[in-house]
Formats: sequence, structure tokens, C-alpha cells
Amino acid sequence: MEPIEPLLPPWPDKAPGPRPVPGRQCLQGILFVLHTGIGWEDLPQALGSGSGMTCWRRLHRWTEAGVFDQVHQILLAKLNAADRIDWSKAATDGSHIDAKKGAGTGPSPVNRARPGS
Repeated sequence: MEPIEPLLPPWPDKAPGPRPVPGRQCLQGILFVLHTGIGWEDLPQALGSGSGMTCWRRLHRWTEAGVFDQVHQILLAKLNAADRIDWSKAATDGSHIDAKKGAGTGPSPVNRARPGS
């Protein structure tokens, strides 16, 4: 949690309700739900992570603040610096990016009104 704590957005000064569950416990609850695949409402209270809704709200808040993207970049940098990434097994996926139209495109087999490749 130490490398993550500086990335967490500050808690609002005038936040309504009781004192928030500490970040470490919330992260444990989030990871437990994501690892086991249980529903948020089924998060065991015995873990001390707060309710499943509390963990879900914190996950949403941290995601909106870009915390997990930053953690991902930090971990990749550390693993790369330690030569712990086998880049020969890396793959890129551009399926979410539109292909540029070029001279080598013809009619699309799926949508005849648009060019394909």
C-alpha cells in the first residue's frame, strides 16, 4: 500500500457520514471481490474492509482519479528496471482503434458500404 498511498486522492474535508474505512482495508476488500468473483454485497464483514458498497464506491473513486493507471505504470517501470518482463511474449492490440483508410483497402466483407482491408 505504501507505493499506492501517495496516488490516492485526498478525502473531502466536508464528506458526510462516518469516518471512512482506511485505504488499506478498502483495497483488501476490493482485491478480495475481484479475485474471488463474489458480488460486492457478499463481501464478508469479518475482513474488516467495510461494506461491499463502501469498497465499490472507493474503487469507483480511485478509478476516476486514475489511480490504477498510475499504479500500472509504476509497476511496469519497476519490473522493467529489474529486467523481470519478457517482452518477447508481449502483444499489442489495436482492435479499439479505427484503421486508417489507405490505398490498400477494398470493399468490406461485412459492410459493403464501407472500405475494408
